[in-house]
Amino acid sequence: MAAVVYFLTSRSVGNRSVLEGIPRLYAEAGEGTVREGDLVAIKVHVGQPGTTRFLRPQFVRAVVEEVRRRGGRPFLTDSNTLYRGPRDNAVDHALAAHAHGYDIHGTGAPFLAADGLTSKEFVEVPVHLKHFRSVRYGAAAHHADSLVVLTHFKGHMASGYGGAVKNVGMGLGSRAAKQQMHGNVKPSYEEPEKCTLCGTCASVCPAGAVEAEEALMRFDWHLCQGCGDCIVHCPQGALRIQWDSAPEILGEKMAEVAFGVLRAKTGKALFLNFLLEMTPDCDCLPWSDHPLVPDVGILASTDPVAIDQASADLVEAAPGLPNTRLRRAYEPGSDKFRDLHPSVDWQAQLAYAESLGLGTREYRLMDVLRGCPLSPEEALLSPAGRKGEEA
Repeated sequence: MAAVVYFLTSRSVGNRSVLEGIPRLYAEAGEGTVREGDLVAIKVHVGQPGTTRFLRPQFVRAVVEEVRRRGGRPFLTDSNTLYRGPRDNAVDHALAAHAHGYDIHGTGAPFLAADGLTSKEFVEVPVHLKHFRSVRYGAAAHHADSLVVLTHFKGHMASGYGGAVKNVGMGLGSRAAKQQMHGNVKPSYEEPEKCTLCGTCASVCPAGAVEAEEALMRFDWHLCQGCGDCIVHCPQGALRIQWDSAPEILGEKMAEVAFGVLRAKTGKALFLNFLLEMTPDCDCLPWSDHPLVPDVGILASTDPVAIDQASADLVEAAPGLPNTRLRRAYEPGSDKFRDLHPSVDWQAQLAYAESLGLGTREYRLMDVLRGCPLSPEEALLSPAGRKGEEA
């Protein structure tokens, strides 16, 4: 049976802010997921210091207000990072959140690290799946009564795209779970002639696994955590992902952790994907590249697989923007994520998540302002050009 994914255009309809549509979006998609008195974990990614295209706190505040209007007690949350940096403990993570407006003043809710001060506060739940017998994730998310997942939809070098499934699986996974998921991501000199021995890879490595050795850089696989920072930061593009197994395995592992998280939130989870300023890479990077396609809008659903499939279809249907990381996929209908990361089959994550019962890839896209169904192509038209009555 097809899931319903509600769509709110990013266009200003009748000179109204898109923020004014979020109450309607929440009411259609999430009614009943929050009850009076519920502690509500709002999963966010506050953005690595230096990035400039993270989800704006105004959107987060609009969701917080909807949760509170229904009697919920919301708090913002995310697990600390595997790699060393400004989000690897609860204190620095909160400071990073506050610097980007994710604080009580900017959003109306406090930020609490899901896995505690030093990432030792997690639960372990059995899943008995292909890759994991059990999964570990942040205790705060587990003990909350409800979960609202706010995702800045975008590209990702290791999984092809970053959506709701990744936001839950990788985002709420404990440090040990993150290490297990990243275990098959290793750097490789695919084009060693490009290396200038600048040392950037060594400077960003959180594990001290990279050293300069005469005329080349040496990688210690025993120390490597598989975070991929060196690959992303290499200014010469001399490093590529060396997969110990198929790259799709990472997507499958993230889906399994998400399965463990969401099994405890049946009927109590809502997902919102923000198709705004969609960059080619994760918000974990300390910089932001140009968006790949024009802004599309906001999606909401209780099905994480359907909302990710709909988001990807909308990105594919959109025209690619010039002066971006896209190489060829500029035409509407072209596969933007495969163009960015040709070695990664991004659809494998969705197929595996569906096979686990996390959700369905079949969906109906509904215009929340007009109450009518849309195709991805119709959703990209101006509001006046769509089927249905005017708002």
